[in-house]
Amino acid sequence: MASSASHQRLTLSYLLWLGGFFGFSGLHRLYNGKITSGLIWFFTLGLFGIGQFVDVFLVPGMTEEHELKRLRSAYGNDLYDILNQPMTTAQTQRSLTREQKMVKLLRAAKQNAGQLSVTQAVLETGFSFEEAEALLSEMARSGYVAIDNHPQSGVLIYRFDEIAV
Repeated sequence: MASSASHQRLTLSYLLWLGGFFGFSGLHRLYNGKITSGLIWFFTLGLFGIGQFVDVFLVPGMTEEHELKRLRSAYGNDLYDILNQPMTTAQTQRSLTREQKMVKLLRAAKQNAGQLSVTQAVLETGFSFEEAEALLSEMARSGYVAIDNHPQSGVLIYRFDEIAV
């Protein structure tokens, strides 16, 4: 459960669980849609305290189950497809660290005889033009890359002399 709404539900569930110490056991179960067991907990003081204690470990699962039921009712049969679809290239690129992105650029340069234009970098890595250019410029400022112009077109070429073939 990564969303802030899920986190808030978990927090509130634990606060309601604490109600058991004040004679209001089972509120966390009622809040998470477990009506029957919530009422049993309420009238038996959390199964005489034992169930209330055990629930401290079960609350995260209850909140996750409630969230899945909510999503299922909102999205129906499409929920499985939504949850199990592979990440798009854009989502994958956003999850990479700066260093991992630079390594992708190095691999792309290696496949292109140690040289890359911004366009080649975009094609090879899937980064946006802005991101590829920013990373290549940063690598050039750090001294990892030399910059030249292509003799015929004049396009900027980022030269990786250490990996040139």
